Amino acid sequence: MKLLWICSAVGFAALISLPTGAQTPVTNKPVSVFEQTIIANEKSLIDAEKKDDGAFFKQTLTHDFSLVGIDGELLQGAEAAGGLGDTDLLELTPYDIKVVPLAEEGAIVTYDAIIREAPEEDQGPPPRYQHISSVWIKQGEQWKLKFHQATAKHWGDW
Repeated sequence: MKLLWICSAVGFAALISLPTGAQTPVTNKPVSVFEQTIIANEKSLIDAEKKDDGAFFKQTLTHDFSLVGIDGELLQGAEAAGGLGDTDLLELTPYDIKVVPLAEEGAIVTYDAIIREAPEEDQGPPPRYQHISSVWIKQGEQWKLKFHQATAKHWGDW
């Protein structure tokens, strides 16, 4: 037993003394106007989801919009649009939002979110922590949502 404790202590000491030079420093680069626009679009989407704002979805989604729900099911068209609004949504708090530009006509937005929903009849509540991804494309002068996906970030709370 004593040998196991010594091996654990030596392993822990080696772990905490690893060099930190391999870590990438965090840089605080300014957010571009392009990124600000895309983030504003995503925040508008979040607000519309909270309100179940069908008019917003109708004007903002592309005709071939696709949605992958937390259950992994792919929905398309009107069925996908119907899957966005949720009147049982109690909380949707985004954090760590990132934008990946796709030329000047598109962008991928990714972020983590804290989500609370009323439990479904047979399943209970969905995962509280989710990773969200959206693809925005520019059609004429308007930004449209082409794709949206929610992925469970922590499996233990499903």
